[in-house]
Amino acid sequence: MKNMDLSHRKVKESFRVTDAEGRPIVGKKISVKQTNHSFLFGCGAFHFMPYVMNGDEDSTAMVESWKKIFNYGTLPFYWGRYEPVEGKPDFDTLMKAAKYMRSEGVQVKGHPLCWHTACADWLMKYDNETIMKKQLERIDREVTGFKGVIDMWDVINEVVIMPIFDKYDNAITRICKDKGRVGLIKTVFEEAHKMNPDATLLINDFNTSISYEILIDGCLEAGVPISAIGIQSHQHQGYWGAEKVHEVLDRYAHFGLPIHFTENTLISGELMPEYIEDLNDWQVESWPTTPEYEERQAREIEEMYRILFSHPQVEAITTWDFRDGAWLGAPSGFLRKDNSPKPSYEMLKKLTHEEWWTDTELITDENGYAETDAFKGDYVITVDGVEKKITATEDIETVITL
Repeated sequence: MKNMDLSHRKVKESFRVTDAEGRPIVGKKISVKQTNHSFLFGCGAFHFMPYVMNGDEDSTAMVESWKKIFNYGTLPFYWGRYEPVEGKPDFDTLMKAAKYMRSEGVQVKGHPLCWHTACADWLMKYDNETIMKKQLERIDREVTGFKGVIDMWDVINEVVIMPIFDKYDNAITRICKDKGRVGLIKTVFEEAHKMNPDATLLINDFNTSISYEILIDGCLEAGVPISAIGIQSHQHQGYWGAEKVHEVLDRYAHFGLPIHFTENTLISGELMPEYIEDLNDWQVESWPTTPEYEERQAREIEEMYRILFSHPQVEAITTWDFRDGAWLGAPSGFLRKDNSPKPSYEMLKKLTHEEWWTDTELITDENGYAETDAFKGDYVITVDGVEKKITATEDIETVITL
C-alpha cells in the first residue's frame, strides 16, 4: 500500500524549558505523550447505555475494549424507541451515557433527530401540520436538553428515499411529501441551529449517487446550515474498494464541507447476495465469522481507513457495529460475540494508538529548545515531574519553567 500524505494531520510542537529567571536549561528531557486524537475515530456506542445503568459484566467488557481505540461515539435517538409513549422520553439513560462518555474524553453524537424509519407510531394519529409541530418540539427538547454534552447531531437521515419510502406508512414520509425534501431539511436544520448555534449539524445518507449530490446542492443554495456531510458505507455485500472510496470522496469534496463517514461496516463472514436491494431484507438464522474472512475484514478496513485518514476533508470515521451480531446479526464488529478481539480490532488499535500516535522523548538544545512533529490532539508534557496539558491543533510553542 502506497505511502499517503498525512502532513495535514500533524503540527509542529515546540518546547522551551527555562529556570525561574527565564534562562534556558540545556539537555533537559521532555516527555511528550498524546492522550487523544483531534480526528474523530468513532464507533456505535449503544452498549454504553446498559453499562451506565447496571454495569453488567458483558457491557463492562465491551466498554473497556471500546475505549482503547475510540474517542467518538454515536448514541441512539430513534424516536420510536427513545419516546415509545408520547411525553415519556428516555432522557435519563441517554444523558447518563453521554455524560460518562464525555468524562472519558469521548465526543458524542446523537442519531438522528428526524427519520422516517424507527419513527414514533403515536405520531400517526395527528395531521401533517401537527406532526411537523411535534417534530420541531422534539428537536427543541433534545438539542437544548443535551446542549454542552451532545453538541453534534445527525439532524435528518436518508432523505433521498424519504418521500418515496413505501414499505409502511409513517409520519415523517407524510410531511416530507408535503414540504419536499429541501423544504423539510431546511426547516429541521434551522430549528436545530436556532437551539444550539455552535452545534455540528449533519445531513446523512446511504445513497451516494448523484441524487444525494443534487440534494445537498439544493440545500446549500437554500441556505441550509449544514456543518458536515454524512456518508453511510454499509458494505455487507462487499468492500467498495479503493477506487470507489476515492471516487466518492472526490464527488463530495467539491462542496467544501467536512466529510464524516458515519456508518461504516465491513463483515468477516459470507457476503450478502448482490440481488438484495434493501439490506434489511436479508434475514438469516446464523451469520458466522470465520478466520479467513476476519483477515479479509482487517485488510479492507485498514485500506479504507488509510484512504479516509489521508483525505484532508474527512474529519470522522464511525464503524457502526462494535461487536458481531448487532444490526442484521452480521459479523460486522471488531469483537466476536464472546467479546474476543478480531484481527481488525488489533489492526485499528495499532493504527490509531501507535502509527498515528505521538509518544516520544526530546532533549533541549543549547537554547533550551526542542521540537517534534506530532499528530493533532491532546497531550501531557512532562519535565522533571512538572506536567502541562496542551491541545495541539496548529503549530504551538510551550514554555515550561522549572
